[in-house]
Amino acid sequence: MSLREKFTGTGIAIVTPFLEDGKIDWESFTNLIEFWIQGKIEYLVVLGTTGESATVHGSEKQEVFSFLEKQVAGRVPLVAGIGGNDTHEVIHGFKKFDLKGYDAILSVSPYYNKPNQEGIFQHYKALNAATPLPIIMYNVPGRTGMNVTADTQLRIAHECKNIFATKEASGNFDQINQLLKYKPADFMVISGDDPITLPMIALGAEGLISVVANAYPYEFSEMVRLCLNGEYEKAKLLHYKYTDIIVSMFAEGSPSGVKAYLSEMGLCKNAFRLPVVPVSDKQYEKIKKLMIHANS
Repeated sequence: MSLREKFTGTGIAIVTPFLEDGKIDWESFTNLIEFWIQGKIEYLVVLGTTGESATVHGSEKQEVFSFLEKQVAGRVPLVAGIGGNDTHEVIHGFKKFDLKGYDAILSVSPYYNKPNQEGIFQHYKALNAATPLPIIMYNVPGRTGMNVTADTQLRIAHECKNIFATKEASGNFDQINQLLKYKPADFMVISGDDPITLPMIALGAEGLISVVANAYPYEFSEMVRLCLNGEYEKAKLLHYKYTDIIVSMFAEGSPSGVKAYLSEMGLCKNAFRLPVVPVSDKQYEKIKKLMIHANS
């Protein structure tokens, strides 16, 4: 199966379920994996932002990677989140982690350092030369503090052939238009924003790495498939069904919002590692009402 075939459609930026004492909840993780696969998503992204990767460290990361590989057992492609703001440390992670069973790496652009565009390019050029697997770059300026411009992403797409896709979460349609118009034919643009996935696919994006699909894998991945098939009138019904739900998932931060949904569904505990905390009681009550409406 080609990379395009593996990564067209819906991937989930999966949560990492925790117990109240902060340990990983492996039993809930098993149940979630089955829930997601039965929901007919195309692939899973492990230890991205939604997986609270910033507070999962060292050998624990390897435990998560290996656990997913064993439980999924080749049923869907897997993407390992390995990124950071120290280029050499990211490359060390490429060499250190056993990525057996994984199909690609998702690597966020450097954060906090606020490198200029040349620094961002050189970071990805170094990753391109060292990677054991194809890379999906990830532009999310709302979290990193620096946008990776269309020009820089296109330069990476043309010059770094081990980087086959971008998860684009700038929300800037001028930038998205430039990316989709001038990208190489074999380079994939993947939405990193649930609420604008429909228009992005209409412009030429090839799918989504989703947060909302953690809780609603079947219908949201079906919305994406309808878009990819050009059935936009049907897709719009599902798009609008989840508009308010998506807003509620991010109103007090992610993954706080999506874990509230999963907790209410009985799929994992509403537990986090600091500094992430649960949503407020008021927001939780709003989420419960939205869930009732969505199921009616």
